[in-house]
Amino acid sequence: MVGKGFVDRLFDAASIQRWNDHVRPVEFTELDKQAHKMIIAYVLGKLEEDDRQAEIDWRQLIEGGLFEFLQRVILTDIKPPVFHKMMMEKGQEINELVYEKLKVDIQDIKGNFADKFRSYFFDRNYSRFEKRLLMAAHYLATNWEFQIIYNAAPFIYGIDKTKEEIENQIEDHYDLIGVQKISLRKKSFGFVDLCGQLRFQQRWAQTPRVPKTSVLGHMLIVAILSYICSLEIDACDRRIYNNFFAALLHDLPEVLTRDIVSPVKSSVEGLDEIIKAYEKIHLEEKILPLVPSSMRDEICYFLEDEFQNKIRRNGEVVKPVPSRDMFSEYNEDVFSPVDGDIIRVCDKLAAFIEASLSISHGIKSHYLEEARKLSYEQYTSEVRAGIDFGLLFDYYR
Repeated sequence: MVGKGFVDRLFDAASIQRWNDHVRPVEFTELDKQAHKMIIAYVLGKLEEDDRQAEIDWRQLIEGGLFEFLQRVILTDIKPPVFHKMMMEKGQEINELVYEKLKVDIQDIKGNFADKFRSYFFDRNYSRFEKRLLMAAHYLATNWEFQIIYNAAPFIYGIDKTKEEIENQIEDHYDLIGVQKISLRKKSFGFVDLCGQLRFQQRWAQTPRVPKTSVLGHMLIVAILSYICSLEIDACDRRIYNNFFAALLHDLPEVLTRDIVSPVKSSVEGLDEIIKAYEKIHLEEKILPLVPSSMRDEICYFLEDEFQNKIRRNGEVVKPVPSRDMFSEYNEDVFSPVDGDIIRVCDKLAAFIEASLSISHGIKSHYLEEARKLSYEQYTSEVRAGIDFGLLFDYYR
């Protein structure tokens, strides 16, 4: 199972500041950028798959996004022009350094994770198309941030050159149908833009906390934890895909309702159900109209009762499905299984770590301490899909 060092790396990205040599009306962190990038990569991949019948290895795309995320965490905030020049001239040596730094943290992850990490960075022919989708998503996410910075201070010396470089990189990927549609700044852009706005919603908004994390960044943490757990249980490829992207989008309705903390939801009987009903209405009225039509059914599948185990059988959605049946009967691509149980516990684990890290930094409040205490008591003996989540909670006890 994954160790504490790996999980720490994920949260390190919440402290890495982006664009810190520019005028920034808001903070931009590497964690938020990587989360937005993976949502954009999902949109680009689905449009290529549905509109052009492209063959995409979704598992390689997910893993590639994670490998690039870990690479950026190690190399911190090297300015893009410097980073790309370094990679052109000393790419092999830099990637070897990155691998050596991460080797201990990733060596116990199942699914040949460490070997695939090496192949991704040292074999040019490995995941060629998936790498291209991720590169396009990278520049689109970068451009989304840059537009805010540019409009805040367009007079800064050198900013027009940065603008031109980003636009040139996007043009180089204009053959991708998703890049074309997002560049039109209509529906598909609206969905990407809405997802990006989740970086402005702070988690635990009622209390000081270090490092701060947004709803957008939290979603990526939960997605990565769900992916690692899926590897641990030898999930089929579709199950891995579903668990990752269902987790990546699980808090999407909060762009309309804001992040309502669990104690508030549970403090008034029936409030959680009212919030869920409200989220469903706004999902249908305000979010789904922005989603490309070929993706709507899948996103509804992911988001409706997001913490329930479910499958598709004979064209119908079946939920909730007992965990034992997810293994004994439905661990096959044809059933399109989603482990809502795993996503739910990973969501709680991420919140527990957020509180624990702040307390370890000396920034604490009764909200954080109480939430941490209750979460640990509730989940320390939690076993889901054969995974002992108590071990993961114990890392941050």
